[in-house]
Amino acid sequence: MLRNRPLPTLVVAAVGLALFVPATSANAGPVPGTGAALKAAASPGSVSTVPDWRMQTSKTATQAGDVISAPTYSDSGWLTVPARSTVMAGLIANNKYGDVNYSDNLKKANRADFQVPWWYRKTFQADPQPGVNTFLKLNGGIISRGEIWLNGKKVAGTDTVIGAYPTFEFNVTSLLKKGDNALAIKASPSDPAKDLVIHFIDWSQLPPDRNQGIFRDVDLAASGPVSLRGLHVTTDLPLPNLNSATVTVKVDARNNTGGAVTTTVAGSAAGQNYSQNVSLAANETKTVTFTLNVSNPQVWWPFQMGAQPLYDATATATVASAKSDEQKTTFGIREVTSKMVSGNIQYQINGKPILIRGGGWASDLFLRTNVQKIADEMLLTKSMGLNTIRLEGKPENDEIYDMADRMGILIMTGWECCSKWQSTGSYSAEDKKVAGASAEGEAKRIRNHPSVFTFLIGSDEAPVAAVEKIYLDALKRADWQTPIVTAAARRSSPQLGDSGMKMDGPYWWEPPVYWYNNQKGGSAGFASEIGPGPAIPEMDELKKFLSSSEINKLTDYNASQYHLSPSGTFSKLGFWGTALDNRYGKPSDVNDFVKKAQLQQYETNRAQFEAFGRDFSDTGANQAQGVIYWMQNDPWPKLYWHLYNYNLATAGSYFGAKTANKALHAQYSYDDKSLAVVNMGLQAQDGLSLQVTVFNSDGSQKANETRPVPAKANGSVRVGNVPQPSGLSTAYFVRLVLKDSSGKEIDRNVYWLSTKADTLNYNGGDWYYTPQSAYTDLKSLSSLKAGQVSVSSTTTPGTDGRQATHVTIKNTGTSVAFFLRASLRKGTGGAEVLPVDWTDNYITLFPGETQTIRAEYRASDLGGAQPVVEVSGHNVSKR
Repeated sequence: MLRNRPLPTLVVAAVGLALFVPATSANAGPVPGTGAALKAAASPGSVSTVPDWRMQTSKTATQAGDVISAPTYSDSGWLTVPARSTVMAGLIANNKYGDVNYSDNLKKANRADFQVPWWYRKTFQADPQPGVNTFLKLNGGIISRGEIWLNGKKVAGTDTVIGAYPTFEFNVTSLLKKGDNALAIKASPSDPAKDLVIHFIDWSQLPPDRNQGIFRDVDLAASGPVSLRGLHVTTDLPLPNLNSATVTVKVDARNNTGGAVTTTVAGSAAGQNYSQNVSLAANETKTVTFTLNVSNPQVWWPFQMGAQPLYDATATATVASAKSDEQKTTFGIREVTSKMVSGNIQYQINGKPILIRGGGWASDLFLRTNVQKIADEMLLTKSMGLNTIRLEGKPENDEIYDMADRMGILIMTGWECCSKWQSTGSYSAEDKKVAGASAEGEAKRIRNHPSVFTFLIGSDEAPVAAVEKIYLDALKRADWQTPIVTAAARRSSPQLGDSGMKMDGPYWWEPPVYWYNNQKGGSAGFASEIGPGPAIPEMDELKKFLSSSEINKLTDYNASQYHLSPSGTFSKLGFWGTALDNRYGKPSDVNDFVKKAQLQQYETNRAQFEAFGRDFSDTGANQAQGVIYWMQNDPWPKLYWHLYNYNLATAGSYFGAKTANKALHAQYSYDDKSLAVVNMGLQAQDGLSLQVTVFNSDGSQKANETRPVPAKANGSVRVGNVPQPSGLSTAYFVRLVLKDSSGKEIDRNVYWLSTKADTLNYNGGDWYYTPQSAYTDLKSLSSLKAGQVSVSSTTTPGTDGRQATHVTIKNTGTSVAFFLRASLRKGTGGAEVLPVDWTDNYITLFPGETQTIRAEYRASDLGGAQPVVEVSGHNVSKR
């Protein structure tokens, strides 16, 4: 991300908050109680992970690495920080700046504090054993460069440890001592314009340290004379048949000694055992391969297409009957292919075309790993019906891939734009080396995951020929099996050719009708990143990260908002607000602004995904192949580019997308008033009927008809048009109810429309938007007659500490109860429970209608209070 603009810079206060970190003495001896104890792995096949660090700026810790890494050096006064901790993350963990999410508190961090190196240090115990080798493993790079010291000896310097993603392994057996040991790592300052590291571009305000430091685990791994590395599995299906599979297990056996050695490598995969004797010359590495034939395999699918069975694979090396090392992994049997359809890329899973419907993923701004939060986000992703997340740069730690494998969510990975990564034409010899090591390291780390289905070696631009070759050679060394794409934009490169993807925007507001046109970001081909920009949370959430004055300023569309982008292009609400005023009427106050924002966000987000779903079964260049919503989540609290917010609150953006992405769904088309049934499952659905009802804004029924409809497997079907009765009010409603053969409702979808259309000016605009030339008229929705509803709820226990609250809402009045939102509270008048997985929300009920929605959540998140449901609507008072 993002297009044709200079890199944004972070404006910092002239006088930042001074960092006071006490000075240290080089002679005082170890200080107890300043971190978790660590003992180096001593038995072959075992691994110890550094549990935390002591951290200090080099402005204060001025000694050299040989002194700081001495076991007797005192780090008294240093800060204890998590195992995966950039410098900024460590300072935040120690409350150096207060709540950096609130208002402009992030400005308290002075950029100058991060223009010098910072030290990380860990003392540990070791008991070296004869014949056992200990390896120091960096599972990712040190940002931007690292200097590694152990017990006063330099292990590697900044000429070796470079970049965010290369992995490193050092044999430190000779440096270990019985008893006290000390490891020290010096992290150099980071500049994404100069280093192949991590950059948040215009995704939010930038981390002041530019993610300097350690963001992945550091391990001490033990093995005997032979080490095993890189256990992985490739699978091949004889498509279109799925009744057998060839499973190939590979692992590298490395001789750690200066003499020849024979080892037995044995293990199992997919219920089959294997074993092989391997002769290794001094310091030699060989790849050991086992080929298995699996009958009637359990095949892995994305969640809307099938199940997600996983297999285990193991490998153990023995020398003279003694275990020397072992590795374990999981894998899925599936096959990913791609082809060009009229110039657009189409992915197939196990031989079946798949419409990619996903979101652009944002890591935490400070690269912190919160496994519970990631799990909650993955649950929301699946509940929303997204089958894919895109990682543009910032590949996450291992946990997210494991979750994706088990949940059936696809992951597309690759490099970022708008930083050194994009400037491949000016790469130095060192840059090229780091780029290749980054690709190889990342590919080896994630290649076993069935959820990972493609690798983009460029984002906005394809790499130049020389760097393309470096990437492809690196991925070949990593035994990469899934499609490799040259860029997320419509670019080509000598070996890979055309990307088959488009990146034509938009990144800011567009009305629903925009998505149905095949121009620009409309529903044709593969749109790698598009979205309508602002995503205003509900008021409860705004109060968590904005001051009262900042909240009130939201109605000034020409004012810069700190919680929008540092890029001038996206720092103001601008024409999103103009559209809100023209379409729904100028908000009377900020509460009205927030209420109307949900309507505007819901309708266009729904339309974006529905348009691509409808056109999945088109032909040729007009066929929709994929859409990545820009973006899915927040790295830091903000007001744009998300489907759910930083605190995992779900608002209009989320539920518009959730409605659109149901696996079996009836929908309306804003361009031609047609209807469609979309089925993402692999089985056709028979005996369906679609009830189509048109209501005036006062709730009176203007048309009502039921028609039989088909739902073909893995595709969409047009099923006629919405009736057009005379006498429609300027704003009116259309309700679609899809029913099975027994009359049971399986999908419900309500639209608020107007007799006056949104229109677009395709001759105007810029790379990030197409302007409107006229606006729909939905202003009368603000003067609907007050709605009346009754609400009841029941709560039932679930599994794994979760419970569910069922909320039944009935329209007891004579008018439409429009856009009803239920929220779950910690007791009467309490804070909102988060996260909550709602089956539906922001619902509209016509007179006499009843709907039950369900909220699932952790019981512990109630904080001991009773769950209380609060309901309000566009024309229904809070109750």
